[in-house]
Amino acid sequence: MKLVRYGIAGAEKPGLLDTQGRVRDLSGYCSDIAGDVLTPQGLAALREIDIFSLPVVDGMPQNDLRLGACVGSVGKFLAIGLNYADHAAEAGMDVPSEPVVFTKWTTSIAGPDDELRLPPGSASTDWEVELGIVIGAEARNVAQANALNHIAGYCLVNDISERDWQLKRGGTWDKGKGYDGFGPIGPWLVTADEIPNPNALPMWLEVDGHRYQSGSTATMVFGPAEIVSYCSRFTTLKPGDVITTGTPPGVGMGQKPPVYLRDGQVMRLGIDGLGEQTQRVVEG
Repeated sequence: MKLVRYGIAGAEKPGLLDTQGRVRDLSGYCSDIAGDVLTPQGLAALREIDIFSLPVVDGMPQNDLRLGACVGSVGKFLAIGLNYADHAAEAGMDVPSEPVVFTKWTTSIAGPDDELRLPPGSASTDWEVELGIVIGAEARNVAQANALNHIAGYCLVNDISERDWQLKRGGTWDKGKGYDGFGPIGPWLVTADEIPNPNALPMWLEVDGHRYQSGSTATMVFGPAEIVSYCSRFTTLKPGDVITTGTPPGVGMGQKPPVYLRDGQVMRLGIDGLGEQTQRVVEG
C-alpha cells in the first residue's frame, strides 16, 4: 500500500493511492496515518478494505492536490549521519564505526512539495536525499535479525541542513538540522511488503535541473535492520516514529567550491519505488 495524508497544512486527512494514481479517502476507517494505524494489526485492517469502494478525492496528488507529510503525529524524528562512506569522504570525516544518531525536531516536518523557506541570514542551506524508515511495531532492545519486523514502511526524506549552524556554531548537529521545513517527508509511505530489499534503491537529487546526487541505498554503511536495532537500545521506538538514514555523495557542501541553496531555486529528488519531491526555495 501507498498511504498518504492530503489537504491543507495542519488539517490533512488520511488516504491511500489506488492503481490509477488517485487518492482514495480513508477518513471512514481512521483519523490519520499515525500511531496504531501503522502497527501490523492496523495495516492488516487497511489491507482488508476494498480500495475501489473508497471515495475518490478531487484532484491529482502533487498536482492540484496537496500532500502533507505521509506520517502524522510523529513522536520522534531521528537521523543517521555519515552513513555513506563516499559522503563521509566528501565531508572530510571518518566513516563511523557505529551509527551517528542525531535528532531532527518534529516541527521540521513538511509536505513533500511545500516551499522551503531559508532561515534568516542563511548562506549555507544544503540538501540530502535520504531513505526514511517508519516504525510500525514498538521496538525496544530488538535484535538485528528481528528488526525489519518492526518497520511499517519506507518513505522519501530530504534532510535539509544549514551547514553553518550544524558544523561551525558549537554543540550538536541538531541546530542546523531542525529548522521549520527542514524535513519534507513523502509523498507516500510505502508499506514494507512492497519494498522487498530496502538496501538496493536508486536515489537522486537535482537543483534547477542539475543532477548533484545519484546513488543507491546499496552503499549504506548501516542498513535499516542495523539502524533500527541500534536506535532501539537508547530509546523505545513507537509506531509512527521516523528514522532518516543518511545520504550519498553530492551534497552542496561537497562541491568545489561549495554550492548552497538560493531564493528561487527548485529542488527535485526521488527514490525508486518511493516517489518524488519538489521544493521551491524562498527567502526567509
